[in-house]
Amino acid sequence: MHRRQRTSHLGLLLLASQLFQVGVDNVPPVTLAVLGLNVYLFLFPAAPLLKTCVSVQQTYWSSDWRRLLLSPFHHVDDWHLYFNMVSFLWKGMKLERRLGGAWFLYLLSVFSLLTGLVYLLLEALLTELTDDPSYSMDCAVGFSGVLFALKVLNNHYHPGGVTYMLGLPVSNRYASWVELVLIHITSPGTSFVGHLAGILVGLLYTSGPLKTIMKRCADLVTSNGHGAHRHAYYRSAGTSGYRGSNEGYSGNFHYAADHSTNQAASYTGGLTEEQQLEEAIRNSLNDRGQTHGGGGPPPYGFSLSQELSAEEMRWRRLRRFDS
Repeated sequence: MHRRQRTSHLGLLLLASQLFQVGVDNVPPVTLAVLGLNVYLFLFPAAPLLKTCVSVQQTYWSSDWRRLLLSPFHHVDDWHLYFNMVSFLWKGMKLERRLGGAWFLYLLSVFSLLTGLVYLLLEALLTELTDDPSYSMDCAVGFSGVLFALKVLNNHYHPGGVTYMLGLPVSNRYASWVELVLIHITSPGTSFVGHLAGILVGLLYTSGPLKTIMKRCADLVTSNGHGAHRHAYYRSAGTSGYRGSNEGYSGNFHYAADHSTNQAASYTGGLTEEQQLEEAIRNSLNDRGQTHGGGGPPPYGFSLSQELSAEEMRWRRLRRFDS
């Protein structure tokens, strides 16, 4: 039985150092929890590596489908864990803040399973095409396939950005493919097919039907007794309105405008965006006025009469800032 050698734990120490440099409080909860799960299963594996890795022979032929759940969260050594988790830390911080924690957790669950399934399909196809049974025996383990899927997703949201590889600028549109080749050249022991499976899963989400299927499945779940949380769930899963530099994130996101007008009306009450803004300001100022007592003057030095016109509201706000 293969037994993992752990003598220095240098990779774990570097990962802890990286995490504290970022600041634990700055890491979104799902990203932090998944990172912690990977570290925990490295220290206390659910099974030996030879029983967690995924291959056509061990998973499909032996019907050991549990491997699809275990393989992404187990790593060969602490350096394997370190490089994967540092990459996941930055991708997770960007994507979880953009998509919201609920959708990001859903996304990771689907990507983890699909990456293993696509890996099995590719290895089975290679076995048939080359008549070489060794492809069916190749056993892969680690989170890197999911990371490649997340990289495709992140690059999809930043199509005009640039990633530097070996000191050379590479367009984000092609970064995943270039990294796939470079890793295979510089680290021959890595799973080329496993990384390719991750890219294909990412493309299924960004350019294929996967995102739509996931939304419909979530619709079925939220409509069965959880209708009250439906809009909040999808708002966190939106993809429009994100703004940020190529190297970071702004933390601002809005719900994608793919709902019908009737659905949007449930949020806005039929008000236009300008009317919503004025109503929010009016309510906020009313609240502040109430805290100062019924007889005191309203805050900011102007009246909050409900009969004010939109034009007068704008004029008074401008006068307040000019003064």
